[in-house]
Amino acid sequence: MAHVADAHGEHTAAIGVPIAHEVGQQHPIRLYLVVWIWLFILSTFSYLVDFFHLQGMLRWSLILLFMMLKAGLIVAIFMHMKWERLALGYAILVPPVAVLIFVAIMVLEADHTLLSRLQFFSRDPG
Repeated sequence: MAHVADAHGEHTAAIGVPIAHEVGQQHPIRLYLVVWIWLFILSTFSYLVDFFHLQGMLRWSLILLFMMLKAGLIVAIFMHMKWERLALGYAILVPPVAVLIFVAIMVLEADHTLLSRLQFFSRDPG
């Protein structure tokens, strides 16, 4: 019986009771340190955007870029999504991407809506 259990990767004690093993994945500490350094660098760049008083679309584009990069690092490494199955990754990543696409469509449509409202409401009643 011990031979059958060993063939399936299970180890048993002398009395035939399975021995509990911790199954897990250990990542090198270097990986976490590198991610912490990148998060620090990206946070510094995000701070510098305000320090240099950047304004307008450049400011918001840089802030959103740094925010997305930091969030991507956190999700990939600290939430272990880098090592998850593809289906789980799609289940977590596709909805935010879809929301961003819909927001982009609304932004593009907003100018048309604003211009048509200005044109309609600026007409003289007579």
